[in-house]
Amino acid sequence: MTVLSEDFIKIKLQDLEYWDYIDGALETSLDFKSFRDAFAMMTRIAFEAEVKNHHPDWSNVYNNLSIRLFTHEAGGVTEKDIEMATTIENIINGS
Repeated sequence: MTVLSEDFIKIKLQDLEYWDYIDGALETSLDFKSFRDAFAMMTRIAFEAEVKNHHPDWSNVYNNLSIRLFTHEAGGVTEKDIEMATTIENIINGS
């Protein structure tokens, strides 16, 4: 697995609404109407993460869900992270 260059990551992020490249990872912070809505979204994302065998670093505080993606074994952001960020956006947008 190849770690992507920062320039390439920034190009890819132009197609992703919710993500930023921060400290070597893709990150987002999402606010929902309630804890229940945030936790329901985490559950939906968790099923996709399991299918893809690519699990985010994340936390949930009340209605906020913070997600950080990077490929641990590669030591940086790879295509797997771009694909997972895209999947998460599709879930959030109801696609």
